[in-house]
Amino acid sequence: MSQKSAKLTFWGVRGSTPTVDRSTWRYGGNTPCLEFVATDGKRFILDCGTGLRHLGRRYMEMPSEGPLEAVVLVTHYHWDHIQGLPFFSPFVPEQNHFHFFSFQSKYLGEDSLKRVLQTQMATPYFPVDVSIFHCKREYTEIAGGDTIQFGETRVITKWLNHPQGCLGFRLETPAGIVVYATDNEPGVPDLDRDLRKLAEGADIFIHDAQYTPEQLRTTQKGWGHSTWLEGISVVRDAGAKNLVLFHHDPDSSDRGVDAILRQTRQQYANAWAASEGMVMTLDQKKMDVVMRDSRAGQRREGFFRATIVGYSEEGRAFQEETIIRDLTLHGALLYLENTPRLQSELQVMMEAPVDELHPDGRIPLRGYVVRREPAQDENRNAVGIVFAEEVEPDRG
Repeated sequence: MSQKSAKLTFWGVRGSTPTVDRSTWRYGGNTPCLEFVATDGKRFILDCGTGLRHLGRRYMEMPSEGPLEAVVLVTHYHWDHIQGLPFFSPFVPEQNHFHFFSFQSKYLGEDSLKRVLQTQMATPYFPVDVSIFHCKREYTEIAGGDTIQFGETRVITKWLNHPQGCLGFRLETPAGIVVYATDNEPGVPDLDRDLRKLAEGADIFIHDAQYTPEQLRTTQKGWGHSTWLEGISVVRDAGAKNLVLFHHDPDSSDRGVDAILRQTRQQYANAWAASEGMVMTLDQKKMDVVMRDSRAGQRREGFFRATIVGYSEEGRAFQEETIIRDLTLHGALLYLENTPRLQSELQVMMEAPVDELHPDGRIPLRGYVVRREPAQDENRNAVGIVFAEEVEPDRG
């Protein structure tokens, strides 16, 4: 990161409850938690779902540079946004310092967030209590419409439409603007207008897209969530630059999220589906996106001829012959002249011995782009993909 860069990392992107299904491993199953490192190095933690445990482990593995300090912004008190708090290991060392901000719940009263942490760890729900945590913890109650300055970062809050209340956060930095507006159901005119004010001109707009438009109209109405289609409406009205679909439903498989992202990009090109390990960096209002390398399993070098079909960063269709030199059961590393877009789909036709299953000598596969970087060959790019379901061969 340069001095004027800001970095946003996604540690948990799933809504309602964590998942461990094989069908959700690519986007991730941890509940909401993001880390934002501002231009002056100040750290912000957005929500404390189960992704917080992994962030805490990362902090504990970092070389010690003195006490760890962070501002913790909590949108609301539903389980999926607080259930990582008891498992955040940086709470233990006494030199660390965390300053929490959230609203006073009419159901919890004064010191709502402090009481949330204590109650989660109370008998008989947890084996130990908060006395195991020795760090300094401060709690400040805020409300929609408040503005707070933290060094070079200004944080603006707005109320969202969610059962029992929820806050949206706008973080303004010299590098750009990030808006975090999860757990919101459209349909209340005043709050819909406030959401568009919050998102105005944002470089990154993180939006609740848990349900499909059909679900929101029928079975899930009143649950306090939104859709990819409403996200497009907000970014267009507000002039935001990049839409990040967030708070994926626990019953949405990776294939389901892929389909939602595909529908979104057909109407709004600068769209992304939040995934664990995804890093978005703002540098003087220019944005870069890096996905985690999620290929797993035994890795083997090889020499497999393949035909790749996909779309470039500019939306241009391409077909290219290449060699797969690095292959696992879950993914592959390709070397391409074209630069496919991150999170776009590639069709891979890999050569194979002719048999009953593959009479044409090809194995059809479908992959999703998670990594791109220049190769040693200046005319090619190294492209990392993870494989999804097998493409049914065309037998017509």
